[in-house]
Amino acid sequence: MLSVAVIGPEDLVQKVLAVGRGSGTVRLVPRPYGHEDDALDVVRSARSDVDGLLFTGVVPHALAHAEGLLDRPAMYVPYNGATLLRALVELLRLGHDVSRISIDTLQRAEVLETLTEAKLPTEHVHVLPYRPGLTGQDLVDFHLNARSRKGTRVAITCLGSAFNALDSEMHAVRLAPSRHSIRDTLQALVLATAAAHSGDAQVALGIVDLPADDDDLAADLAVLGGALAHLPDGRRLVVTTRGVLEKASEHFTRLPLLDALAARHATAHVGFGLGRTAAEAESLARRAVNRAASLGGVAGVVSMRDDVDIVIEAAAGDDGQDLPVPSGPESLALLARRVGLNVQTLSRLRELVDVRPDEGVTAQAVADHLAVQQRTARRVLKRLERAGLAVPIGSQREESAVGRPRTLFRVRL
Repeated sequence: MLSVAVIGPEDLVQKVLAVGRGSGTVRLVPRPYGHEDDALDVVRSARSDVDGLLFTGVVPHALAHAEGLLDRPAMYVPYNGATLLRALVELLRLGHDVSRISIDTLQRAEVLETLTEAKLPTEHVHVLPYRPGLTGQDLVDFHLNARSRKGTRVAITCLGSAFNALDSEMHAVRLAPSRHSIRDTLQALVLATAAAHSGDAQVALGIVDLPADDDDLAADLAVLGGALAHLPDGRRLVVTTRGVLEKASEHFTRLPLLDALAARHATAHVGFGLGRTAAEAESLARRAVNRAASLGGVAGVVSMRDDVDIVIEAAAGDDGQDLPVPSGPESLALLARRVGLNVQTLSRLRELVDVRPDEGVTAQAVADHLAVQQRTARRVLKRLERAGLAVPIGSQREESAVGRPRTLFRVRL
């Protein structure tokens, strides 16, 4: 059974254990600390005993990430608008004025959206979003300055040490993650941890960036059989494995999810990262979704190690029918974007393939034709293979050659 260390303040660790108890798929190991300054020592001592790390909030996760301690799947439970809304309702029930409040850690846009939907005023609401490097004292100073300079009456914090310091100075509320957020994050972490321990199977993390909420997104992602969670910046995180993603995307050539999103949104950007660890996959996923955004409209990118980016674009037109595949130079440009090679390289490759359409080509033949080193040629063929444009069809051994036979690839451009 997989084991996951739960790292955070004692009370939040116990809440995570209570939510995760009885799942039967993972053993949760409590690793509480008294102050976030002790989080790094807790992480160092926990890593040798567990397969994954679950943090009860963004602060200890960010500290561990900055120290390079996340060498295995690691996630944190996000604090979201629903968590804030419950705190506001309780404050109103107790008769507190929630029109003048200061809030830390949460994103400003999420705070304002939550208050607006609850029909609460936002003019005197002050927000300090979390960013790496902020300390507990920084949060305390923010709330005290908001009280003295702007007349706030209630401080809402996500950090235990800040709450303890503020509680004697002003009315303070400490947010705690919801059971729903805990359950979603734990499920995503278990999937990522299981994938990391499945031998050659790589973790596949996806980030979906949409201009608005989408209730149908979870159904669209069902084909990936993964977990869906919310990131603090409002984007969605998808956890699956490379094998499942490769099958669902027809070897990274088409992503039905993009077609569905194109029908509902003017812009939608999806980025998947494939890595040996969750941290590596997340880093690649962020690179992928940023590149997808640079393409505009509706686009997806799959990023792998060795700077391999495969671009996938929505294939459905306004009537839901597949768009015709363009021919000539335009189609070559689309292929170049998809596999992460330049048009000139693909054009030269097409010349080589046209000479021997059914015989296949070797890395040596590609190297000779492109005037590059053989390892560069192998990397080009590997990108084409990942994109479904090259298929190994056999091997070739020359009479004077020594060593392993050369792989023959059939390339279709």
